[in-house]
Amino acid sequence: MKAQRIKIAAMLGLSVLAIACGEKKQGDKQQAEAALEQVKEEMNHKMGGDVAASGQYKKGDVVPKELVCMVNDAFMGKEQLKVEHEGKVYYGCCAMCQSRIPEDETVRVAKDPFTLETVDKADAYIVMIGDNGEVAYFKNEANYQQFVAEAQVN
Repeated sequence: MKAQRIKIAAMLGLSVLAIACGEKKQGDKQQAEAALEQVKEEMNHKMGGDVAASGQYKKGDVVPKELVCMVNDAFMGKEQLKVEHEGKVYYGCCAMCQSRIPEDETVRVAKDPFTLETVDKADAYIVMIGDNGEVAYFKNEANYQQFVAEAQVN
């Protein structure tokens, strides 16, 4: 997996270099930079699962809000882009997520899996629920503990 990322990064670097060096037009250079940024964002999205599997956090652990992309509902393993909206703080992994948070209320809220209440992600108790970094948002720790207790009974 690491070798694949290195190959992708090398190919992207060479592509950007070829475009930037071969064409002296400012517009082409900006297009190349924009394409590189888009690929970086896509790689950032995909890296969340790999980081989650690294062992620092595991399924069932509470995770820090600033390490979660609240648009993709994924633990990313590194600090995300901070987005302040209406006095609350949310986090996204890329420019697209960063712009979407203030524009789309549906990415700012989630359902508490225990009560099925709507929860604001900025206020939520966030727990990793999957082996690939998937997270769930609970209203509070008590709801999470009850959720776990009921799951063990059933």
